[in-house]
Amino acid sequence: MEKDLTTGNIFQRILIFAFPIFIGNVFQQLYNMADSIIVGRFVGKDAFAAVGSTGSLNFLIIGFVLGLSSGLCIPVAQRYGANKLSDMRRKIAAAVQISIVLGIGLTIVIACSTGALLRLMQTPDSIYKDAYTYIFIIFLGIPATLLYNVPANISRALGDSKIPLYFLLVSAFMNVILDLIFVCIFHMGVSGTAIATVISQALSGILCIVYLKKKYDTRAYQKEEWEIDLHSIRQSTIIGIPMGLQFSITAIGSVVLQTAVNSLGSMAVAAVSTGSKVSMFFCCPFDALGGTMATYAGQNVGAKKLDRVKEGLKAASLIGIVYSLIAFVILFFGGKYIALLFMDADQTEIIGRVAMFLIGNSMFYIPLTFVNVVRFTIQGMGFSTFAILAGVCEMAARSRWLLPCSGVRIPSGMFCESACMDLCGCVPDPGFLSLYEKIKSAFWGNGIKDVA
Repeated sequence: MEKDLTTGNIFQRILIFAFPIFIGNVFQQLYNMADSIIVGRFVGKDAFAAVGSTGSLNFLIIGFVLGLSSGLCIPVAQRYGANKLSDMRRKIAAAVQISIVLGIGLTIVIACSTGALLRLMQTPDSIYKDAYTYIFIIFLGIPATLLYNVPANISRALGDSKIPLYFLLVSAFMNVILDLIFVCIFHMGVSGTAIATVISQALSGILCIVYLKKKYDTRAYQKEEWEIDLHSIRQSTIIGIPMGLQFSITAIGSVVLQTAVNSLGSMAVAAVSTGSKVSMFFCCPFDALGGTMATYAGQNVGAKKLDRVKEGLKAASLIGIVYSLIAFVILFFGGKYIALLFMDADQTEIIGRVAMFLIGNSMFYIPLTFVNVVRFTIQGMGFSTFAILAGVCEMAARSRWLLPCSGVRIPSGMFCESACMDLCGCVPDPGFLSLYEKIKSAFWGNGIKDVA
């Protein structure tokens, strides 16, 4: 059921809308986490390291796909908030058309470049074959990733964040079952886990599309609304591609880190990959708040309710700060125990490095709150290009500090990485105020304008 985020208690609206997205993000992470756990337990340490070594590359490419699908649906939220339903349907059609073209193109280009990318990242020879097999199959599944995320983000743009979650839960459960079947029964190794992930993603996408077709009367669409509309495609692309690039720019720092770590051997790879997976799991609430604020800002901008955007920013930031403090306490005292999910207790050196990684990252969760909340609010207001600046700052910080802080000083590297990434990512945040005044002036001057 769609929700109008332009009315009602702001704090309550944000919290209720964000919670299903948070659970969905958790299960998105469980896709890769389930792969790693099952591979680590049933295939071996090198296979586990192979899957882990692809994490940053996966984040770089799939992150672009996730950002793209989210950005393409921001104009949908804006038109929904403005009650411009015909234009909204045109934006939905544009999102679908762009996704099909870019999905096919990305799959071909990235799949053909997989080997070169892994060599560029100095993937150890001992794990190269398994790493290539796993990530190649994942990249072939880019259309499956879009198949779920575009309909899911359309649903969220219309205020419904629960239904995509339900289908994702089914998909995550199937992923675990297929992982066990392909690995433990058919002995397919890392290829089995990758195939299970792609099949599960495709299933959730099909379910989401079927629901949307039944929920929303497709007869309401006029034939001309599905025709190629260059104006709508341009507007959606202006927001969608920068948002995808924003995700990728942030991920470049992770690739730099992974490249440095790969040169140290499989033990270092296993430590960092384990810490990264756990950290990404604990960062799901920040992503949920960001996604919520993109939809929230989009709807309220469309409805000309700029004061609600500002108050929503405060409410989302408060939620993020409280969670940051709780997460830090959990990881400070329990990080080494969480690592035992991935490895045996006798691997004490790796477990110690994982614990230091998690402490170093969680110390800077509060700045990460502002990075996500402010940046996605700016995205929802329609200023995607400006929001990329935060990602550029993150990339510069990571690239500057990670390589000299890597090596035997991996723990100190983790502290520097998190501090620089999150603090530098906050640099563009004051720009929100100038954008707020700019868009407010536009609204109160000649009426609402197309901020996309």
